[in-house]
Amino acid sequence: MRARVFSGIQPSGQLHIGNYLGALKNWAEIQGRYESIFCIVDLHAITVYQSPAELSKKIRETAALFVAAGIDPEQSSIVVQSSISGHAELAWLLTCVAPLGWLQRMTQFKSKAEKQETIGDGILQYPVLMAADILLYQASIVPVGEDQSQHLEFTRDLAQRFNSLYGETFVMPATNLPAVGARIMGLDDPAQKMSKSETSAGHAIGLLDEPKAIQKKIARATTDSQSAVDPGSMGPGIANLFTIAQACDGSITKDRVAGMRYGDFKKLVAEAVIARLEPIQRRYREITDDPSHIDQLLEAGKERVLPITHDTVAKVKRAMGLFVR
Repeated sequence: MRARVFSGIQPSGQLHIGNYLGALKNWAEIQGRYESIFCIVDLHAITVYQSPAELSKKIRETAALFVAAGIDPEQSSIVVQSSISGHAELAWLLTCVAPLGWLQRMTQFKSKAEKQETIGDGILQYPVLMAADILLYQASIVPVGEDQSQHLEFTRDLAQRFNSLYGETFVMPATNLPAVGARIMGLDDPAQKMSKSETSAGHAIGLLDEPKAIQKKIARATTDSQSAVDPGSMGPGIANLFTIAQACDGSITKDRVAGMRYGDFKKLVAEAVIARLEPIQRRYREITDDPSHIDQLLEAGKERVLPITHDTVAKVKRAMGLFVR
């Protein structure tokens, strides 16, 4: 029996090259080795206000980009979080087990609380919902980046706490995860990870950006005071561009770019990105040409995983002494 893998992406903002190189590309590569479930986590997205019409559009756009990026709906289950009631139901059951102190210590909660005068309770409960996402499918492997490692440790701690209180119920997610893809930083600030929530026009390369837009963004990307690439001492901006280029085209090596003027180097990076995204964009257009196709594959993914989610929720309810028909 193959191990089960689970991961997800929010359908907010614009999926960008960092999402592809850091997650989607890796998911596509590992999907055949595991029972793979990839989720569009729209319940997480609404922890901050989302335009209903825009969110509905983004859910389908994200699903189409999953497939365009190589996620095969015949091999993997692509699901929408809010379409499966077990996510929210299990989150409530786990909320009753999660100590408040654990939640208040989470880095994401503290950083967001500092930036806003008032925050919704969903921000505080975000880690419980993420734990429910993973534990609902009894996933043993969760390919996430370093920035999500605290959430995964929270999930493990919460699963352990539940198991100790109510008996062995949850599979413990592994800590030694499959290698995730490249960590891509913002073009305008190479000290910060590229983010879908950042609205600055020059921050990220969208997966659906046209070639001219890609060239323009990379041409304006932050570098340093040098004028040519020195492989031995790349500044953060140049190192980030090199990471992007090499992840898109493995033939781009440090030896190849050594001594290259920044202008020429950026042109090379843009060419590599455009070439990598062209088949994804072409496939996306093919998929979205028939709007009903996305809904059909999402429904198929849902039907495939529902038995797993029903079984887990029933198992948790029985363990806690709740009524189960």
